[in-house]
Amino acid sequence: MDAVIYLIAGPLFLISLVAHLYVKLRLRPRQGSDFDDYYHEFEGRHPDFARYEKWSQITFVTAVIAALLLFVATAI
Repeated sequence: MDAVIYLIAGPLFLISLVAHLYVKLRLRPRQGSDFDDYYHEFEGRHPDFARYEKWSQITFVTAVIAALLLFVATAI
């Protein structure tokens, strides 16, 4: 049982960590974009920023779930 959890959670953690770094480095709206023209109340409506936030949350939650699975595998 532990080996199965390790085989699932280990690569999942590494993939989600790399994906999260990619999202943070590549998907964030650039400084020269029209993102600066939006007021801070409307940042969530900017399409590039909304995509960045969505993928940032997805990859972070996936990394947390994989880390918890690794912890459960070591605790069992």
